[in-house]
Amino acid sequence: MRLLDLRSKDLTSDSVNSAVPRAELDIMSAVEQVLPLLNDVRVRGEQALVEVAQKFDGFDPRPFKVGQQELDDAEKQLSEDLREAILLGIERVRKVSQANMPKNTSVELASGASVHQRWQPVDSVGLYVPGGKAVYPSSVIMNVVPAQVAGVTRMVIATPGQAAFAGRPHPTVLATAKLLGVTEVYAIGGPAAVAAFAYGVESLNLLPVSLVSGPGNIYVAAAKRALRGTIGIDSEAGTTEILVLADQTADARLIAFDLVSQAEHDEAAAAVLVTDSQQLAQDVLGALESVVAGTDNRERVKSAIDGIQSAVVLVDDISAAIAFANFYATEHLEIHTANPGEDAKKISNAGAIFLGKYSPVSLGDYLAGSNHVLPTGQQAKFGAGLGVHTFLRAQQLIDYNKDALAAVSSQVQVFAEAEGLSAHGDAVAARFL
Repeated sequence: MRLLDLRSKDLTSDSVNSAVPRAELDIMSAVEQVLPLLNDVRVRGEQALVEVAQKFDGFDPRPFKVGQQELDDAEKQLSEDLREAILLGIERVRKVSQANMPKNTSVELASGASVHQRWQPVDSVGLYVPGGKAVYPSSVIMNVVPAQVAGVTRMVIATPGQAAFAGRPHPTVLATAKLLGVTEVYAIGGPAAVAAFAYGVESLNLLPVSLVSGPGNIYVAAAKRALRGTIGIDSEAGTTEILVLADQTADARLIAFDLVSQAEHDEAAAAVLVTDSQQLAQDVLGALESVVAGTDNRERVKSAIDGIQSAVVLVDDISAAIAFANFYATEHLEIHTANPGEDAKKISNAGAIFLGKYSPVSLGDYLAGSNHVLPTGQQAKFGAGLGVHTFLRAQQLIDYNKDALAAVSSQVQVFAEAEGLSAHGDAVAARFL
């Protein structure tokens, strides 16, 4: 991993993200690459899905629809300890989702003049669960549970088939879906799955959905961007990234483990440490050698931490480190400082913030109760992670009686005349003729 010295440098959003850019393939390039595939799925449906799976995965994934027997068998195969871990994850995410349900409101502006706001769930969601380099039953939980709490009535899961399972989705993913009561599951992966959600596939009886959520690689994120408007999306949750903000009190060995834990997701994963301690920077670089050597996915990790998207960054002080973090706007931010809670108050841009050495990102990936589907690529500057709010829409109900409307009738007409929209004023005046 490279050491980047930004001490005495002027930190801005441009300078920070130029010094530590995300992986080389940008989202717009990926959009251009996936557009023909998305259109092919729209036009040719199932046959396009077959061909793309054969091209990229090397097998025919049919039948695309996962049957009830396959779901039942997958659940039966679960080991008891994994079942318990999955159920605990479901319980914790459900508790947090329930606590975060927004409340309906009513405001009485005058006698007989009220505005109410209620939260309505979307009617259908496509929940994408990635596969390929790893298995993600945790992503089933993170997608399904908040949608259930929000009150979504139709939930559809798409997840890629696996060569190791004769082209079928991983049994643990299917078992988790079964435990959550989701029975509409398809063996479709990548951007093709997003297209299938958006357009539907008539021959599979797969109807279009209103919203698509879930993480994936940059091509999945690109498909979500390209189809936004046809469908709603949660965010462009692409390749994972971690930023560790640390001072001289931090444990270099634990930071090394945490950087590696996210680097093992993908060769394009971003693993970054920002610190004002030169000694800590050197200690982390030293610790990484042994941690990487001892991990199962060491080749993938090496590619990630040696990439341009990863670095150990030296800055002048913790204030500069906090500024760096806000400019970088990471998906996962760990704070390993003497006062992590106080420093977190100064962070405005991060998908999720993990405080202190006993709150690692890997806890959030599974059992913290938080959601691990988070905005990447600086989207934390304007977007939020997946949660119950993702599946809800605010609707306003306006309830005025005759006297309440009469009280503002003349002001409505003044507005209408000022905007050159006289019929607006006439529509109010007509009620009092």
